[in-house]
Parts: sequence; C-alpha cells; structure tokens
Amino acid sequence: MGLMISLAGCFRPAIPISMSPNYPVDVFYESQQPDRPFTEMEWLEYKEEFPLVDQQKPLKGRMVKRGNTIEQKELLLARLTMQAKKMGADALIAVRYQYYSSATVNGYSMRGMAVKYQKEREVGQ
Repeated sequence: MGLMISLAGCFRPAIPISMSPNYPVDVFYESQQPDRPFTEMEWLEYKEEFPLVDQQKPLKGRMVKRGNTIEQKELLLARLTMQAKKMGADALIAVRYQYYSSATVNGYSMRGMAVKYQKEREVGQ
C-alpha cells in the first residue's frame, strides 16, 4: 500500500484509482492480521478464466495486454467479501490474488480465510 501512495504523487491516472474501496467485511492480506481475536470459519475462493481476445494474442512472439486492471481485482475482492458476509464472517484474512495466462486464456483466483471476531469479555468477568 505504501508503494501505491508514493506513486500517486508521480502520475495522475485518467481514471481515478480507488485507494480504499468499501467492502462488507474487513480484508487482511497475507502479511496482515486483525488486531483482535478471531475464529477461523473456512477458506473461500473465487476463480474465473476468460478466452483471450484478439488484442491479447501474441504479437510477433510477445504477449501483450495481459493481466487484470485494478478495477477487475477490486471486483474479485468484492465478490469474495460478499460471499464471506453471507456466511456471517466479519473479515477475510490471508487474502491472496493469483493471475495466470496461457496461450488461450487469462485466469485468476482470489482466496481468503473467512473469520468471525470473538466477542470481548466485559471487564470484571
């Protein structure tokens, strides 16, 4: 995230990039942890593959226009967080995004552990 902030001052994208999208549950990537106790529920994963369009096919042996945009990644994460919310989770932890490409498809997956925050005990109990 620090890298994105430092780059924001160096260029201005034609379309504003969302710096903090609002998801229905908290999101923690692989190197992050919630600052409160939680109970693991289950791993959730969202995968999709798309056939290559003409602009993505090799041009003189080079792979061009591959990958996903930040908006597509945010949409993936939104789908995963909605799935977590529907099952009663408060957060997704260990969230990991993977992209792959072959001669015929672009594919991606996003995975995370749905967790429920533990209720804090009242003082004196």
